[in-house]
Amino acid sequence: MFKRVLVYKRTHNGDPDKNGCFGCNDCMKSFRAREFDAVIGIGGIGAQARSWGIDRKINWIGVGPHKFPATDRKGPLVTFDHFYDCSKDALDFKTLAPNLAKRMYRNNVRSLVHGFTSQELAEVNKIVRLALKSPPSRSKLSSGADACTAVRCEPKKTAGQCC
Repeated sequence: MFKRVLVYKRTHNGDPDKNGCFGCNDCMKSFRAREFDAVIGIGGIGAQARSWGIDRKINWIGVGPHKFPATDRKGPLVTFDHFYDCSKDALDFKTLAPNLAKRMYRNNVRSLVHGFTSQELAEVNKIVRLALKSPPSRSKLSSGADACTAVRCEPKKTAGQCC
């Protein structure tokens, strides 16, 4: 059972990159430095997340993090033993995790790593298990940023900065 899982709301695509490198565009900065065993990225409910078509969906899951320092970023680069890009599968967060979805969306929670109720933790683990048969991140980092796709996040479809 996974107990330290970072669940966070996203507003746009682009980080992690298609190869499973979390931090390639320095999104979620210091969040990446937190201690966790897995990550679940979910779409927020605002206009920007809706414009990207990621709202209320599980966007990606990473299990078994490997962190690499990156001097040009505000947090480490992270690759995973198992990386599941859920973007094409349109996994509805509320359907798979009704209790956690209620907490994240009703209470405007940006991220969680601990403090899950027993029901929420069971839901988190059900989601994490979806990624356990997925391959590792395709980015093979040995010394940091050189293997990550170092480009800016895809620009918002609305005015403003991406991160």
